[in-house]
Amino acid sequence: MAGEMSMIGSVILALLLAGYLGQQYLPPPTPKVLGLDLGTTFCSVGVLHPGSGEVEVLADEEGRRSLPSTVSFTSTAVLAGHEALDRADGNPHNTVYDAKRFIGKLFEPGVLEQESSRYPFEVVNNNGSAEFVITTNHTFSVTPEFIGSRLLLKLRETAERQLGVPIHKAVISVPAEFDERQRNYTVRAANLAGLEILRVINEPTAAAMAYGLHKVDVFNVLVVDLGGGTLDVSLLNKQGGMFLTRAMAGNNKLGGQDFSQRLLQYTTERIRQEFGVAPTLKEDIHHLRQAVEAAKLNLTLHPATTVRVPLHLHSHESADTPEGHAPNALFQAELTRALFEQLNEDLFQKILAPVKIVLAEGHLEKQDVDEVVLVGGSTRIPRIRQLISQFFGKEPNTSVDPDLAVVTGVAIQAGIMGGSWPLQVSAIEIPNRHLRKTNFS
Repeated sequence: MAGEMSMIGSVILALLLAGYLGQQYLPPPTPKVLGLDLGTTFCSVGVLHPGSGEVEVLADEEGRRSLPSTVSFTSTAVLAGHEALDRADGNPHNTVYDAKRFIGKLFEPGVLEQESSRYPFEVVNNNGSAEFVITTNHTFSVTPEFIGSRLLLKLRETAERQLGVPIHKAVISVPAEFDERQRNYTVRAANLAGLEILRVINEPTAAAMAYGLHKVDVFNVLVVDLGGGTLDVSLLNKQGGMFLTRAMAGNNKLGGQDFSQRLLQYTTERIRQEFGVAPTLKEDIHHLRQAVEAAKLNLTLHPATTVRVPLHLHSHESADTPEGHAPNALFQAELTRALFEQLNEDLFQKILAPVKIVLAEGHLEKQDVDEVVLVGGSTRIPRIRQLISQFFGKEPNTSVDPDLAVVTGVAIQAGIMGGSWPLQVSAIEIPNRHLRKTNFS
């Protein structure tokens, strides 16, 4: 018996030694599983590198680590991401965005009509499911999962180019309120992109993992996820490595796009007052929208910024800019952070409503929350961080890039599913079948 125990001990020691030597002297294996964040406005792909245990959010050729969740159809191609976004103003009827709002969802006819009225592209009801009508050389319809598949394919191609190997497996995140049908259709989108999904993980859980909360002693975690188009607030309970979503609330019509729209309305009115006419050409509106979006980002870091936009203000007889026709006006204005906050204060205040709801439904006082973590690029806005800090009486956790928190957490889970070493504890989600999300609009 003692001899058998000695032999087992020798084998274990040899395996540990082999693992140590492998880590020290062998090249680390290539990640086998992708972490995918298919967001409403932007999407990303990340991997956990074996050996180092470091997460890398993979960038495209231009160094961009987020891909606009936009797909545009022309007579010769299907464009995804930045190329599609560049076509949005010139080809609005064939450029689809926000497809995540529709994927796997069953609609009553009146509800879908109301929802689709917000978009320049046509949305039709096919037995309760939404489809998008495209007209190029001919007219046809595409499903939300097809739109998702083109984005996921683009992310997969980015990853394979960066890593130098083909990859066919992934973990993907979804909103916590997604039902089984919505999750299945998200998986179907990945399958259309040639990917096998090993696990579907809730976005708040992924964010908590990105902040390392699956490895520390916390119990009540509140996740505020404010992206380009939606606000989601989730209350998680954590014991050991297990997460339970106790309450959810949000606003599916509030996000960074709305804050930019307020600035766009303001600058458009300034142009009308200064030049006597508002911009009408697609090119002018596109450039103004780009300038306003850049200004919003600059005001996150600086107290003031300047907008300069060349305009064709007297060329409104035509729907398109005449070839070779130069701009005949220059709009220039200084925008301040104080002005931006004034224009959006009522929208910022709406963020606290779902926070209060999840606390009430979770039967918690705000001082009972151990960690408040911020997810989504719009949580960078100083006024929003100030509101959340004032409400809870403490600073939220901002140690992770909010744009990349979800994809970081999904990449950690993907690495675990792929058997990465050093070994990490997997975050297990406890399903809460009776949970319903309270939505404001």
